[in-house]
Amino acid sequence: MSATVKAKKFSFWSLFKISRPLNLVIVAFAQLMTAYFLVETTRKGLPILQDINLYLIILSTVILTAAGYMINDYYDVKIDYINKPDEVIIGKGMKRRVVIFFHSFLNLTGVGIGLIVSPRIALINFIASFLLWLYSNSLKRLPFIGNFTVALLTGTAIWMIGYYYQKSELLVLTYAIFAFFINLIREILKDIEDRQGDRKHGCRTLPIVFGFRNTKRIIFLIAFCFICAILVVTFKINNTQLYFYFGGLSILFFIFMYKIYMADRKAHFTQLSILSKMLMITGILSMAFL
Repeated sequence: MSATVKAKKFSFWSLFKISRPLNLVIVAFAQLMTAYFLVETTRKGLPILQDINLYLIILSTVILTAAGYMINDYYDVKIDYINKPDEVIIGKGMKRRVVIFFHSFLNLTGVGIGLIVSPRIALINFIASFLLWLYSNSLKRLPFIGNFTVALLTGTAIWMIGYYYQKSELLVLTYAIFAFFINLIREILKDIEDRQGDRKHGCRTLPIVFGFRNTKRIIFLIAFCFICAILVVTFKINNTQLYFYFGGLSILFFIFMYKIYMADRKAHFTQLSILSKMLMITGILSMAFL
């Protein structure tokens, strides 16, 4: 209780930290790479990097993602005091009502920027902001549906670039699928890592409902679906360079899955969460070879 009483009203460092800046950079980088290497030009034939709407889409996505992290920490503060007490910000570096203010402000700003670009982008942004709030409020405490929601929103961040410009849609979809499955696995790994605090506060995540070993089996089933989905779309695109790159990436992916099979400690799953980010970045970089 004393930590809550002594909480600062506002701190730029706390706001920066709670927004997960590294993750925001990865999101912006993925969208920029998608636009530059997969879409390349606007519907009018202009170089895409000269289109202000691209940067507005990226900015709105980053803003909404930051708002999502804020509301997630807001609802998870009691759980985080168990799982990662040294990383708790709400109630220490920032008051709860300040977090709610910035969350609301960023959501309105993100949807507003989307409206400047297009009503379609504004609608996508509004749905994304609502789902991020719903995830933090209730979905993340349910088995699988919360994991699925976050992974879907991650894939949507890449897909919406091809959707807005209506170019290279199948190729963009391949990377959206890749981002979806990698993040789905990562979210389940985070649930395994955080199961101690989740169990104490009544969450019904996959590791709690189905157990540790069965959750690993679910991850391997998802990995199989991921490989099948990537193969189907890659063969449909029929790009030789994509074959070779995903072939090389599959080696890293199988090492990743082997580490999941061997993991049995909290520290192992923390490392796997970092490795999943590396897989995501490696996948994004493959766009440069197409």
